[in-house]
Amino acid sequence: MFRWIFASLVIAGSVQAVPALAAGLKIAVVAPAEGPFALLGQQMLDGARFQAEDRGSEIIAIPETCEANDAEALKKALIASGAEAAIGFLCTESLEAALPALAEAGIPALTLSVRSDILMEDALKKKWPFFRLVPSAKAEAAKVTEIILSRWKNEPLGLIEDGTIHGRELVETVRSALADIGLTPTFSDTYRPAQEQQVSLVRRLAKSGVTHVFTSGDRADTAIIARDAASEKLALTLMGGETLDAANVPVPLANGVLAVSLPDYATLPGAKGAVDAMTAAKLLPEGYVLPAFAAVTLLEQAKDQAGKDGGPLLDALAKGPYPTVLGPIRFNASHELADNPYRLLQWQNNRFIAAPTVPGSP
Repeated sequence: MFRWIFASLVIAGSVQAVPALAAGLKIAVVAPAEGPFALLGQQMLDGARFQAEDRGSEIIAIPETCEANDAEALKKALIASGAEAAIGFLCTESLEAALPALAEAGIPALTLSVRSDILMEDALKKKWPFFRLVPSAKAEAAKVTEIILSRWKNEPLGLIEDGTIHGRELVETVRSALADIGLTPTFSDTYRPAQEQQVSLVRRLAKSGVTHVFTSGDRADTAIIARDAASEKLALTLMGGETLDAANVPVPLANGVLAVSLPDYATLPGAKGAVDAMTAAKLLPEGYVLPAFAAVTLLEQAKDQAGKDGGPLLDALAKGPYPTVLGPIRFNASHELADNPYRLLQWQNNRFIAAPTVPGSP
């Protein structure tokens, strides 16, 4: 019990609110148990169980195969489990198959992974009880746009992308949002990815006169662009998206490169108590461990709220914010995270840290 109390006090102190001790509830964790995603599934189970142990909640593991032809078995397992809520859902196929049955049973589903905007649109139309603990596909572009407007509005701006579907859509969404407020990039280009050097791109950037560049390319390409810009003595402020959160090979990323990405949850001040307790228990707080821990924390507090209101858990989830290791969580009317979790990070000495603040910027 001491372990949970210590972690909860740290979480609560970070948002100046102490959550009431929740009554236990049954939570299904839908996660892969075999195959290439088994490690991620185990992280979900470990995080959920770690929080549930001292709160009287019961975790029911339901294997997720991520195969559409296993939909019927998944639905039957969920209903038979007697769960009051379901979390996890690494794959869109599993979640899409389960939601109609969950809706019929009045069981809310919280995904820790699926970002499909189309699925959320369907869920809202059909009144499925679907909530998302990860940002939507639109949130990354929204934060990139916000950063450009708050920090780079008066700078010569370049937008470059690597021709991939994600890269092109991200840049086009940002470009459209900037156009809506009358801001046009000085330079736009599509470069060929996975090359050993990007000197020709860097020289085009230099010729255009841009000093600040957003790229939707991956970690390797961005590292090469930064390296070649330095070799050409071109001073660029370079910012990428979430794809920069990857292995630092084959070319190391240069200090100072910016990334709009999710923070390392284990480094958040509000997570310290839980991280210390997990470390002491020899559980690495990585991957989906802390998000699953937060999901159980959220559900337990929502059940407390439902008890106070005399209403269903589903309605209580729409309230909040509820303090968690990820920070205070509340949902908007579209069942998305009300607060965009993306942050501006800076690569420094082999890790991403919070970017230095600028007066008036987020």
